[in-house]
Amino acid sequence: MARRGAELREHILWTAKDVFIEEGFERTSMDVVAARAETSKRSLYAHFPSKDVLFQSVLELVRELYLGRLKTPADYGDDPAEAVVAFCGRFLQLQLWTAALRTFRLGVAEAERRPDAAALYHEAIFDIPQQRLASYIADRYQTDAETSQEAAKLLFGRAVYPELVGALFGCRTPLAVRPEEETLAVDVDLEPLRVAVARLLPPTPARR
Repeated sequence: MARRGAELREHILWTAKDVFIEEGFERTSMDVVAARAETSKRSLYAHFPSKDVLFQSVLELVRELYLGRLKTPADYGDDPAEAVVAFCGRFLQLQLWTAALRTFRLGVAEAERRPDAAALYHEAIFDIPQQRLASYIADRYQTDAETSQEAAKLLFGRAVYPELVGALFGCRTPLAVRPEEETLAVDVDLEPLRVAVARLLPPTPARR
């Protein structure tokens, strides 16, 4: 049975995501997306009237997928310090995946032409996770907003550099398959993050 309505729209989005990642924005055509999605151009344009609209929708899809996989620090255990370490490690692990690195590069490449789309992607990748971490630190360590945000910024900086930067420049081997939480300790060296957490956060969280 042919896909219709919302099911077809979702199928097109998932297909377009792969095409954009593989080909980049400029080389991606609506003809290719329609062919890969096994639908007509008429149906494609009925859901997405232009390639720009399709690209924006793909970035919104990637945003939701990423934030759903990352979750919040509270989802990584009861020990606050280890939860912060695991959250930052998971952030890095997700970004070291080949598909994520290609999406990252795609967002940067289109930043000048589509600053709104690039800003949306940046918000999802950095701003929202950093705010989740700051809120968790403020809650578990009973620190004020400024202290919590500064700690979160420094911890994310430690997670990003040098591993993610190296991967973006091709100096680090990326993760070939989508990384799962179960392989976090294998995919990412968590020890530098533990050192950073020990330096930046109180040794014992305040009693709640």
